[in-house]
Amino acid sequence: MYDTDVGYTVGLDITDVFRELGRIDLGETGLDAVVARVAELAKETVPGAYEVSVTLVRDGGPRTVASTGEPAEVLDRWQYDNHGGPCLDAAADRRTVCVDEVAAEQRWPGWPEHAGSVGVCSALSAGLPIHDRVIGAVNVYAKAARAFDADSVALIENFAEYVAVVLSNADRYHATAALARQLRSAMESRAVIEQAKGIIMSQRRCGPDEAFAILSRASQTANRKLRDVAATVVERAQRP
Repeated sequence: MYDTDVGYTVGLDITDVFRELGRIDLGETGLDAVVARVAELAKETVPGAYEVSVTLVRDGGPRTVASTGEPAEVLDRWQYDNHGGPCLDAAADRRTVCVDEVAAEQRWPGWPEHAGSVGVCSALSAGLPIHDRVIGAVNVYAKAARAFDADSVALIENFAEYVAVVLSNADRYHATAALARQLRSAMESRAVIEQAKGIIMSQRRCGPDEAFAILSRASQTANRKLRDVAATVVERAQRP
């Protein structure tokens, strides 16, 4: 719920929030939608939150994969372009970085002025816990100085842990799905090859080994996959 008097979000019940997240089916929802929902719920849950974003650092560098508004994206982008800032430090060190007063911050020259230009006076970034293939952070920006207390830190760290779990599960899900596709393709290929062998055996009056050798030679001569050559044999045999 948004409080128009104070200009920031009033926290929701964290139990309800994580119960909702726990009901999300990654296979049906998709990773991007899940991370976007995490950002939305973090904004609704963390007292004082003005905007929230999620940073992931992959081979191509850091990028914002979800945000609740343009100010968060502007601040994230400045950090990426200048190779420094709370979200990158939190991601790299897998720790929580809190900026109580942006105006007094000296660790990242130029960032305080940039943050102030979009009305941000404090910031909190929680690095994702250990994950083999990606690093990142959940970032919360506030309009008030010293907006975040120990409870805020605990909340945002919980969200970071959830994102890390989602990423890990996504890797497993996609790896399992890819393996299933590979196995299905292999089974289909074998079925087509066996069918083609049967056709060749009937046409050439030869055994299975010789039929397979004929297919292999045709594959090498045409520089085509064995399955594709077999499919052509089957297709031709089915023509009237």
